[in-house]
Amino acid sequence: MTIALPRRAALLGAAATLAAPAVHAQEGPIRIGEINSYSAQPAFLTPYRNAWMMAQDEVNAAGGINGRRIETVFRDDGGRPEDAVRHAGELVNNERVALLSGGFLSNVGLAVADFANQNRRLYVASEPLTDALVWARGNRFTFRLRPSTYMQCAMLVEEAAKLPARRWATVAPNYEYGQSAVRWFKELLTRAKPDVQFVAEQFPALGRIDAGATVQALAGANPEGIFNVTFGADLTNFVRQGSTRGLFERRSVVSLLTGEPEYLDPLGDEAPEGWIVTGYPWEELNTEGHTRFRENYRRRFNTHPRLGSVVAYDTVSAIVGMLRKSGGTETDAMINAMRGLTFPTAFGEAEVEFRAIDHQSTLGAYIGRTALRRGRGVMVDWRYADGRNYLPTDEVVRSLRPQG
Repeated sequence: MTIALPRRAALLGAAATLAAPAVHAQEGPIRIGEINSYSAQPAFLTPYRNAWMMAQDEVNAAGGINGRRIETVFRDDGGRPEDAVRHAGELVNNERVALLSGGFLSNVGLAVADFANQNRRLYVASEPLTDALVWARGNRFTFRLRPSTYMQCAMLVEEAAKLPARRWATVAPNYEYGQSAVRWFKELLTRAKPDVQFVAEQFPALGRIDAGATVQALAGANPEGIFNVTFGADLTNFVRQGSTRGLFERRSVVSLLTGEPEYLDPLGDEAPEGWIVTGYPWEELNTEGHTRFRENYRRRFNTHPRLGSVVAYDTVSAIVGMLRKSGGTETDAMINAMRGLTFPTAFGEAEVEFRAIDHQSTLGAYIGRTALRRGRGVMVDWRYADGRNYLPTDEVVRSLRPQG
């Protein structure tokens, strides 16, 4: 039986045949250790794992890496850094994986990055957004795919600065990601509009927001604009309480991640309208690469992709590109291959690069507004913000990241 391979996979296979710096067909599969918070964050990570397997199967169907299949050993850290580090040790020492990948929560990602640094293992972090991962606590062995809190805040500030609002309040989960996002939003918006004031801050515990009390505290400060960083069930509760109590009436809301279908879909017809958000307009994004990705995903899983699906597919694409470039699984060779690596994104936008200076990829994000269509939340008036346009200069990066 002839199997018709996706064009992307066929191209990857052809490139492998042409480049082929070394042939290791007799060495068995290349194993990847993937650690994530599957049970703690299923809305994002179930679609993530689906797309990871789809990408892996496409690569293997096209001949693998110089004749070697890739295999992934998954582990669930439950959202706990100590479990993630324990899994990392087991994957390296018992499962003999060539590299580590994954990560969702920023504190968990930082813990795995520290493990990678201490044990001299490559870690390709897919999701954790904290800037510390590649700047203040950056290390030689850690690379990060998704646009960071700094990058996404810079994209949102570009729009927030156009609003008439001068009195702002913030609400964010009380851990590394939320604290980092609020810090950057305040700093970047103040640079853009020096006369803004921040009149209230709320930092509810992740996954345990008291939405009524949070909304009451924000309303009491009477802000003109609100910067929201909550996501998942916290976001759903915040939106419901805020809508019931009129918090969002005649106020601008700027919100990280809220345009992602993982978080819009559960709100149904309660989704907020007119919020400025980062997200993923999966239904309207019709670039050639994304249309192919979206339809392949739909055929296989009978549902549409979420942003987690794109993050996983791109992470596998980057790892495959790195393995082809390195010609093997020796850690130093893989690190050298990651620096400056370019690879295609499932968004179908411009190729993405892992920057040599700080190991941050230039993957961008979509900026738009939320709206209701057919009883569910969608993104409208969106545009792609290329990540390379939202990073500080090399001189600033050198001041933020340990050198040497």
